[in-house]
Formats: sequence, structure tokens, C-alpha cells
Amino acid sequence: MLKDLFISKTRVKLLETFLTDSTQMFHVRDMVRKTGDEINAVRRELSRMESLGMVKKEPRGNRLYYWFRHDYEYYSDLLSLVAKNTGLGLALIKNKNKLGTIRVAMLSGRFVRRLERRDQNDVDLLVVGNVSMPELSALIKAEEGVRGTAINYTPMTEEELKFRKVRRDPFLQQIMAQSRIMIIGSDEDLLG
Repeated sequence: MLKDLFISKTRVKLLETFLTDSTQMFHVRDMVRKTGDEINAVRRELSRMESLGMVKKEPRGNRLYYWFRHDYEYYSDLLSLVAKNTGLGLALIKNKNKLGTIRVAMLSGRFVRRLERRDQNDVDLLVVGNVSMPELSALIKAEEGVRGTAINYTPMTEEELKFRKVRRDPFLQQIMAQSRIMIIGSDEDLLG
């Protein structure tokens, strides 16, 4: 199955485009502009992706619109890969050494899917470790500029995380109950 997913650079660019904002529909010419690839390469990959069940299409007027299927069996896995290779996820990974000693960096599933927070106090990003706040703030501000919306983030030390887990802190319990994409570290690092 992996050979079907990563067969070409055009496919990778299309996956990034679709999954960076999975709420959007794109027409072919828009995809050509976003990927910078030839129109025939984009059409060919869209056709392959449709035959694999990744995307659906819908004609509207004289245009064909495509969107990524949320019921595709590897949707969550691909979403996680794209989150680590674009936007804030990529910035966190690239700047990991500048940010201090980070054990865990987690984005909420709703943030990655570009869905509104259910509650205004929901956390978009949790960072655990000894964090350089000026560096983290700079990355957050850059992403807020791209998204045009505020990002709700929470840094905490490993000791604070352990303390909150032992106390069954409601704030931490709420974070743990949400869907999440691990950018740095693993679920085991967060939950263990």
C-alpha cells in the first residue's frame, strides 16, 4: 500500500495541499498553482488518487472540484504525516534544538483539521519540557499570521505534567481526552 501512496512528487504535493486544510475543496487549476506542477501530472495523480479511494470529485459549472475523503482508511495516518511536514509541526521539528529540551509536542486533532475549538479553553498545542518561551512564541506568532487566528498553547515542565497526572487535573484530563497528533515524542511519553 505504501508504494501506492508515495509514488510521485506530485502526489506528495497534492497530499500536503489536501491535508494542510482538509476542510477545503480544490479545482484542478487551483491544484496546479499550489503544487507548481504541470496540469497533466496533477490530473494523472488526481485520477490515481480517486481510483484508490483517497479523493472524491464533483463537477460544479465547468470545473471539477476535488476533496480528500475523511473516511479513507489511512486518512488519520496521512494527516499526522502532513502535520509533521508542514506548518507549525514542521517549525517545531526544525527548531527543536532552539526550543530547549522538549520531550513532547502535541497538536490537537481539531487544530490540525482546521476545525473550530469546541470550547475557547481547548488547547491547540501542548509542549512538555524545558521550553525557551521567546523561541516558542516566535513560532506561534508566525503560524498565527498564516492562519489568521490565535493559537491556544500550553507549555509545561515534565515535573508539572507528572504532578498534574497524579492529581488527575481536569485541565490535563481534557487535553488527554482530545484527539491529538504527536509531533515530538509519542503517546507513551505523554500518557506513560
